[in-house]
Amino acid sequence: MGVKNRKKHTKNTPEPQKTNHITPHESLRRDSKKTKKSWRDSRRTVFSLGAIVGLLIALYFGGFSGKTNTALFDNLVNFEFLQEYMEDWREVIPQSISSLISDFQQRNLQTTPPTSLTESFAVGKQLRREMNLTSKHPVIMVPGVVSTGIESWGVYGDEECPSEPHFRKRLWGSFYMLKSMVLDKVCWLRHVMLDPETGLDPPNFTLRAAQGFEASDFFMAGYWIWNKVLQNLGAIGYEPTKMSTAAYDWRLAYLDLERRDGYFSKLRQQIEEYHSMTGEKCVLVGHSMGSQIIFYFLKWIEAEGPLYGNGGQGWVEKHIGAFVNVAGTLLGAPKAVPALISGEMKDTIQLNALAMYGLEKFFSRKERLDMIQTWGGVPSMLPKGGSLIWGDMQASAEDALHNNTDTFGNFIRFERQTGPFSRRNLTMEDSIALMLELAPSWLRDRVHDQYSFGYARTGQELRENELHHSHWSNPLEVPLPDAPSLKIYCFYGVGNPTERAYVYKEDKDHPDLNFTIDYETSQPVFFTEGDGTVPIVTHAMCHKWAQGQTPYNPANSSVTVVEIRHQPDRFDIRGGAKSAEHVDILGSAELNEYILRIAGGFGDTIEPRLISNMTQWVREMPFPM
Repeated sequence: MGVKNRKKHTKNTPEPQKTNHITPHESLRRDSKKTKKSWRDSRRTVFSLGAIVGLLIALYFGGFSGKTNTALFDNLVNFEFLQEYMEDWREVIPQSISSLISDFQQRNLQTTPPTSLTESFAVGKQLRREMNLTSKHPVIMVPGVVSTGIESWGVYGDEECPSEPHFRKRLWGSFYMLKSMVLDKVCWLRHVMLDPETGLDPPNFTLRAAQGFEASDFFMAGYWIWNKVLQNLGAIGYEPTKMSTAAYDWRLAYLDLERRDGYFSKLRQQIEEYHSMTGEKCVLVGHSMGSQIIFYFLKWIEAEGPLYGNGGQGWVEKHIGAFVNVAGTLLGAPKAVPALISGEMKDTIQLNALAMYGLEKFFSRKERLDMIQTWGGVPSMLPKGGSLIWGDMQASAEDALHNNTDTFGNFIRFERQTGPFSRRNLTMEDSIALMLELAPSWLRDRVHDQYSFGYARTGQELRENELHHSHWSNPLEVPLPDAPSLKIYCFYGVGNPTERAYVYKEDKDHPDLNFTIDYETSQPVFFTEGDGTVPIVTHAMCHKWAQGQTPYNPANSSVTVVEIRHQPDRFDIRGGAKSAEHVDILGSAELNEYILRIAGGFGDTIEPRLISNMTQWVREMPFPM
């Protein structure tokens, strides 16, 4: 494939924060005392220029108060009335800004289509007009990790951290979250952390997932997640009696979602109610970790036992028409490993940049690690399949993407040997084993009870694994349901450099946080092909299912794989209608069209499309079956 080497030099990666003896407030004070840069290069200069340009615009339009002048607005968009000012300031304005303005002008000289697919409802209206597409199958959307808002429902708390002021306010997924982080980070942490021993609510603190479409349509004001999908579904006739969002508390381990909230039982009831009302099978649409939740549900519903679905064989065939996997992490995400080893979050949990900045700026790495380790849902995203999927010290499937002798199978490497752990480099299996070795005993026990990360060797082992919940989040250890009419669609982005391997250092001066990414080395992070968050190799399971009837796909369920090239619009902060970034793909016009076609009963018109070499890689992987 025509993808260039993704092994990348991260020049601008920030220096690691030293957590000993320096509080976040001291860090802020130190930042304010840094040496001033030259006035041309400083942020103050850019800010001042922006203020001047804004003032000129305000003064210019001040004389047209109360009048309508379309040409005037056209000139503003093209920056024509500012040309004489730009000419005078050309030597002062940074090259990047003047280049942006020139490109913007050139772009507007070209003919613009009457309706942009980035506009609200555009995709749905177009399909309604061209295909007479209307609602058919009930649709249930399952959000990804960290994208569901979390609300406080506690009243008491304790003397140091009362809960009453936060009652029914979002402590995750709102500007109130940022306010709480800044003004009272200790109490915010007390609220959002789970009880280490039980994995559930701490005494006197109660947080629950927000419900309804509002739970995940926006992460916070202005930052949409599922809103584009909701708008386009609405444009072809969907409303709350035929679609819903199955929001969940992503902090919880999967079976604890049922134990505490009855989540999977409620999802079952919703599906059965839709089926009873409409006579149609449901379409389940999962994004990121939401796809793992759906796969887990497909195994939970037919399993027998306490806290299990007890729906019997055939329930999926009767009630589920399609499973739509959007940028799903079915085989995990490498970024979950540094999150659980060293508390990395800035680039590990990729959502609203402002929220992630708050976590990085106001919390030490140790505080972040302590918080993440109480969240039993995060380990579900640890990579699965070991050397089969992710390679070993000799080779990995993605090595064809670069031209040197190194391998992505060398997942965590050390350039300096400073202790017992840094004496050798680590594969993916080794890294997960190290994470569990360093983790508190309660985290180890929870991970072993809830999840598994290997792969089954025989068909009999696959079937036996269906009896216990620890295997249900790993499609390499359990088969698809026996549902011949079930249709599976895998849509994901390609062409966006994605973290794949890391250089770490062992720090003996900080026994509470032994390992951190070594940002002092020339290349601390290695990149591969993906969507910016998830490497394409995590989608290997979709390609394996698509091979037809195998022990992994016993009923020969139909599987359609479509790779979407990442083609962001540089003038749209979210990438525009052709973005295939991990989160922004939910605003992709192409993806929205696919979802609407499936929901409207035209999923058979979607053609597979492969851009990468994933199908060939999967054929070459030594699957035992």
